[in-house]
Amino acid sequence: MTDDESLRRVLLERSVERGDFVLASGRRSAYYIDCRRSTMSAEGMVLIGRMGWAAIQSSGWQPAAVGGLTMGADPVAYAIAAASFGSRHAVDAFSVRKEAKGHGAGRLIEGNFKAGALVVIVEDVITTGESAQRAIQAIEESGGSVVGVLAVVDRQEGGRRALEQRGHPVIALTTARELGLAP
Repeated sequence: MTDDESLRRVLLERSVERGDFVLASGRRSAYYIDCRRSTMSAEGMVLIGRMGWAAIQSSGWQPAAVGGLTMGADPVAYAIAAASFGSRHAVDAFSVRKEAKGHGAGRLIEGNFKAGALVVIVEDVITTGESAQRAIQAIEESGGSVVGVLAVVDRQEGGRRALEQRGHPVIALTTARELGLAP
């Protein structure tokens, strides 16, 4: 079984629920993808790390770090960072908080991000692209540059197009159509 096939199997077994759901975007859906059940599993971490790192390398992107809006992006970023270890161009990970901490250093971005860095924003699921856009805005306001967005699943509901129209190329490891969830 290929990594692509294995990732689809893990997502379908662990993360896809059918029913009537209201998504974070406010849209209704006949299915919900709780990607964390896959991205936080041992098999999912290995697959997503390996596939995500390979996709970043194939794209020609040369980021210093990967990360996105906590909490969905966190295991994706950590898996990719771990998979990159030992390569010629290893990357670190960071997390973007939904709001800056009210104590300590008051950071909005935690982990391994520095102003001037090139980064890839990661997502578990892209629907409208708003979560990725919030992470992009935080990085750009902190002096970083986003070279692209990598998602585990693209629901194919306009998020990719919205991000690409704003100049951010998108790579998805799989799509709702490939999972058999969309026509």
